[in-house]
Amino acid sequence: MDVRTIGRRKEAVAIALAREGKGTVKINNVPVEHMQPEMRRLMVMEPLVLADDIAKVVDIEVDVRGGGPVGQAEAARQAIAHALLSFAGKGSRALRKTFDEYDRALLVSDPRRNEPHKPSRSSAGPRRHKQRSKR
Repeated sequence: MDVRTIGRRKEAVAIALAREGKGTVKINNVPVEHMQPEMRRLMVMEPLVLADDIAKVVDIEVDVRGGGPVGQAEAARQAIAHALLSFAGKGSRALRKTFDEYDRALLVSDPRRNEPHKPSRSSAGPRRHKQRSKR
């Protein structure tokens, strides 16, 4: 049984394909153990550590596009968490509760997006005004 899940964070979108296997996880065809720097690797591995038993019998391949490095890591961890939940079956309620108590961002995407720049000052940003002097 193959399961396809999606994780989103800022401009990054991660699509995870999960199937029964030996517990390998690859992100953009690179094993998660080789991911650098260590901070991002630990961030991506959080759902795998929390779902210890299920993570050992599921192979997950994640394809991440867009955004920056941290946004991609957070999108990947969300996609992995959703994939593990779908494989949990009867234990999904307990696993969902574990994920929710640890970090709600593992399951729920953040709706905030960057505000578009306004006309006539588009290079300065959406709300920046010209600096004024009092004297």
